Amino acid sequence: MALNIPGLVSLSVFFTLTLTTGIWASWKSRKDQQNRNPTEMAMVGGRNINVFIGLFTATATWVGGAYINSIAEIIYLPSKGLLWVQAPVGFALSLVIGGFFFVNPMRAKNYMTVMDPLQETYGNMMGTLLFIPPLLGEVFWFAAILASLGATMRVILDIGGSLAITISACTVILYTLLGGLYSVAYTDVIQMWICIPFALVNSATESIYYTATHQSYQDPWIGKIENQYLGRWLDDFFYLVLGSIPWQTYFQRVLSAASTGQARLISYLSGLGCFAMAIPSVLIGAVAASTDWNQTRYGLPSPFERGESAMILPLVLQHLCPAYISITGLGAIAAAAMSSADSALLSTGSMFAHNIYRKILRKKASETEVLWAMRTSMLVFGAGAAGLAFYSTSVYDLWFLSGELVYALLFPQLCCALFAPSTNTYGSAAGFLVGLLLRLLAGEPALSVPPIIRYPACSLVNGTYSQLFPFKTFTVLLTLGTILAVSHLAKALFQRNLLPRSWDV
Repeated sequence: MALNIPGLVSLSVFFTLTLTTGIWASWKSRKDQQNRNPTEMAMVGGRNINVFIGLFTATATWVGGAYINSIAEIIYLPSKGLLWVQAPVGFALSLVIGGFFFVNPMRAKNYMTVMDPLQETYGNMMGTLLFIPPLLGEVFWFAAILASLGATMRVILDIGGSLAITISACTVILYTLLGGLYSVAYTDVIQMWICIPFALVNSATESIYYTATHQSYQDPWIGKIENQYLGRWLDDFFYLVLGSIPWQTYFQRVLSAASTGQARLISYLSGLGCFAMAIPSVLIGAVAASTDWNQTRYGLPSPFERGESAMILPLVLQHLCPAYISITGLGAIAAAAMSSADSALLSTGSMFAHNIYRKILRKKASETEVLWAMRTSMLVFGAGAAGLAFYSTSVYDLWFLSGELVYALLFPQLCCALFAPSTNTYGSAAGFLVGLLLRLLAGEPALSVPPIIRYPACSLVNGTYSQLFPFKTFTVLLTLGTILAVSHLAKALFQRNLLPRSWDV
């Protein structure tokens, strides 16, 4: 297959428009900075983002390239199917819960980042330790997004995946550096519905209504949940619902809204948006599972047999849709990928500049210095994430792994900081240690790390251990209990003078 010149030209135009938007956003941001804090403008849009822009940008933050690619992949995989696609419902519930419980306390004190309440409750040094999980989470997420975009461009444009990742990473870093939150808000766009009818009516595709419950070219795409996997299914679901809350990408949106009421409305409506935006990917995955690939230019063996399930969405666009439609779909995927990638990049830069550089490294830093620290960190983190994306083998594994440390370590800490302010640094440190050890000792099949702790129902399949017990949620509960118990114990020891007051940090 030769280089797709029309596709390359259209993508170049798309990237140029994106950069132009970033330049315009930078001009708008500077214009709006009059009589406003410049770092606040860059990090949370001067707390002046309206409901319309906030709704679309909050939805598009979660509906990224990894989201739409991985949903199609899970639908297509014979061992998974629709019943294993938890992200749409999980994210929707997460945004509703976040709006109901977390928006008010976060906005009441005009916090800038998700790290602010943690540093306020547990101190700057403990806050530095707690900065590690979200940093790793955002970087892994950025890498997953770039990997999914690289896979799409490799299939449709026939260019190297490394080149695709490099071009995308450079574009995202540049326009986010230029415009901060405004460039993120004005470039969050996704439209894939136009591709669906062409894929559905392709002669190589059988009725997805029939193949949902009947064996055709592979197992029914509706999927099934066997009894022994129920614990794992619930664990993954709770992880998506609760583990999606303590992310700076989410709080950027609710902290940038003009009022608390608007912030809550944005959170609720974007939950519905996340669910609705999953429908095209579900249909494309169903089409892929219902297609006789031997009747297409792709031929046999099938994508699953070739180990290319992670690229199933661009493969459907390439082989089941007209060329101009596949290029349109590529633009939509690129937009979706960038809408999440820039948010992750801005999040890491904001947390580093505000919570680490300003509060710990340079307490007397000027606003200009903090802005440059933010830009430099975005450049470093973006380059690191692009490097990780080169080694991604499964979009879904990398994307799912990105939030596990945040769920296990940060969610209990944030809950305690906001709703149990009597907790202290000792409890926080003990909870962090317990959560980290439990998560690491449980192993990670995606990284070929065997478990040290084998929970009930742990099984060995094809030489790989699989934890079927809901160990991630168990880790969260134990971490939460440790924070509360150790905080209470430390407080009692200080009150009874069993520990010197000088140790009370």
